[in-house]
Amino acid sequence: MNTPNSNDSGNLKTLVSSVVNKTAVFDIHTHIYDANFGKLLLWGIDELLTYHYLVAEVFRVAPITYEKFWTMSTKEQADYIWQKLFLERSPMSEACRGILTCIHALGFDPAERNLNKYRAFFRDMKVSDYIDLVFSKANVSRVIMTNDPFDNHERSKWKKSMKRDDRFVAALRIDKLLVDWYDACGTLSSWGYEVEPRLGNWTQREIRRFLNDWAKTMKPAYMAASLPPTFTYPEDSACGKIIENCILPVGKDLNLPFAMMIGVKKLVNPDLKLAGDSVGKADISVIEKMCSTHSENKFLVTMLSRENQHELCVTARKFPNLMIFGCWWFLNNPSIIREMTSERIELLGLSMIPQHSDARVLDQLIYKWKHSREVIAEVLTEKYTDLDKIGWNIREEDIKRDVEILFGKMFMDFTV
Repeated sequence: MNTPNSNDSGNLKTLVSSVVNKTAVFDIHTHIYDANFGKLLLWGIDELLTYHYLVAEVFRVAPITYEKFWTMSTKEQADYIWQKLFLERSPMSEACRGILTCIHALGFDPAERNLNKYRAFFRDMKVSDYIDLVFSKANVSRVIMTNDPFDNHERSKWKKSMKRDDRFVAALRIDKLLVDWYDACGTLSSWGYEVEPRLGNWTQREIRRFLNDWAKTMKPAYMAASLPPTFTYPEDSACGKIIENCILPVGKDLNLPFAMMIGVKKLVNPDLKLAGDSVGKADISVIEKMCSTHSENKFLVTMLSRENQHELCVTARKFPNLMIFGCWWFLNNPSIIREMTSERIELLGLSMIPQHSDARVLDQLIYKWKHSREVIAEVLTEKYTDLDKIGWNIREEDIKRDVEILFGKMFMDFTV
């Protein structure tokens, strides 16, 4: 089926938007969990309002001390943020707008501005029913979690061989090994792994055994770590040795990509707690060296600094074992998503993963994908219009195929 007449740009835009909105997405990086993980799954209006984006924002405008804020209950914090960011000023930030998008999608009128009415909706909601509702509203088929074997609560859940919801795919998070080896060493030792702070051959073998054990338990889609902008490779450090002699060999043997999220500066303001992290520009040559020297490994990479994005696109052109993904964290704003998606398509075509939600609260799947779909549809419409102008016959089936590639097939083909 052909698209409408090439001169009818309005119809093309409508068609692209329709396909983008109707195509289910495989969200390849989130911080949400299968309901069986209990308290790790965050959901509901109070969790939305106390998300760390809004916590950082409220301290910019509200006369409250850190100490007082952190003594409040979640509900009290939510009330405070609602008052300061929604009622005393227009909620124009992306984080605020996102909450209104969720409220609207759930069938409420945001103009009522009635927080207690929104809360009442969640009071009798079963979490399993709400997961189904959110996945439907967001049109998400599956998500990849962030699974940390060093988290005691999560570890206990995995050890119980719980019944899993197959819409939630595991990712083996290994930050502790890389950024705090000496503490991780003590923990591994207490679990029966014969390790010591000095990373000799035996200790490296035991780390590989640990990774293999958890890969067998979790069946993850990839191994992952969040890394600072100062991250370097190769490096004669605990981090460098563990990557070189443990993570990459296990990744190669198990065909597990190593997902690196690079550029976070941890706790530049510790008083903000989870909201206290910042961003820094990283060295792209690190990625070049890893992809070049380990051509049989697969690397998923997203970077936090806007200034890194063009170099990262160019690097991806050089290495087929590198897949760039998403507009991470501080980049997850429509103006930047638009720029990054255009840049990536112009340099890489469809051989990238345009977005992941990074959702930490279940409900965020709704707004993060709604907002991202709007921008992705705009960029695709522009690119299809360019092709149409020079005589390439744009067909509806081509658009459907392309969006399926971007919303899941590219990732699945890369990780096979």
